[in-house]
Amino acid sequence: MALIILLSLLGIIVALIIFGIIIYNGLISLKHNISKAWSNIDVLLKQRYDELPKLVSVCEGYMLHERAVLENVTKARSMLDSAGSEKEVVNANNAISSALRSLFAVVENYPDLKADRAFRQLQARVSQLEDQIADRRELYNDSVNIFNIRIEQFPDVIVAGLMRLDERELWQIDPAHREDVSMKFSVPA
Repeated sequence: MALIILLSLLGIIVALIIFGIIIYNGLISLKHNISKAWSNIDVLLKQRYDELPKLVSVCEGYMLHERAVLENVTKARSMLDSAGSEKEVVNANNAISSALRSLFAVVENYPDLKADRAFRQLQARVSQLEDQIADRRELYNDSVNIFNIRIEQFPDVIVAGLMRLDERELWQIDPAHREDVSMKFSVPA
């Protein structure tokens, strides 16, 4: 009888250890998926970062009166250079996205620039990168959301506490980007 009780207790302990290992491995997998998603965003941000000086230089010749717009793109790019934390990187990239939106809006006033082949290629490339970054941000946020849910759920919360895992921040957009966009159409004379 004592042997049956001892084997039962041993079986329960082994089952708990196996269950703990499964939870641990799942949390490690989620943690690394978040890092991978962030790295994928980083690759695209680097590509966009490298394209911005080319875009600005093509625009400079045409947009002599729009210095502030070009300076905002350059300033946003330098913000990214000095960004250290993930939050600073997010803020710098939100500034770049905003500056690019302004740049592309101002370009509408320059038909010669819009017709320039180099500009069209760069604009298409930057727009493509923006779309890919948006997709990767969504994947990153999905990974972070699953991770945050798991580390708060029982019994995962116990293993997460032992691993000292903290909640991760979702990629947030600038609140100004939620506002309605003002559209102005000019009627040709």
